[in-house]
Amino acid sequence: SKMHFIFSNEVVLLFDFWNVHSPAGMALSVLVVLFLAVLYESIKVGKAKLLHQAVVSVSVLSSQQLTEETDQDSSASDSAPVSRARLRWFLCHFGQSLIHVVQVVIGYFMMLAVMSYNTWIFFGVILGSAVGYYLAYPLLSMV
Repeated sequence: SKMHFIFSNEVVLLFDFWNVHSPAGMALSVLVVLFLAVLYESIKVGKAKLLHQAVVSVSVLSSQQLTEETDQDSSASDSAPVSRARLRWFLCHFGQSLIHVVQVVIGYFMMLAVMSYNTWIFFGVILGSAVGYYLAYPLLSMV
């Protein structure tokens, strides 16, 4: 195996069944890798938005709980908002963990695709990252 970048229409990507032998196959493979890079950037931005929403949601529940505690005499009914806030935090954290795993898997797939040392695939990853960042970054300002 060569350890330098080459321009070629023949490459095996990630799995044995993803064996490219033609210019059309290479173009399709570049588009798939480009889509993976766009998806990676979108997940990264989506994860940041989800984290922000989780923090706001948990802080709103906590502030409501504090107001209720000062209004009431710490009766047994206060355990319900506490458990609801903890459950909501747990679900948000669990969801973010799953999204993080998906992001890591996609990131490693892209890294392994680049390690095929095919220049077209490398360009697909770089262009996909740029397009994904360009499209997803404005969504952060909508928080």
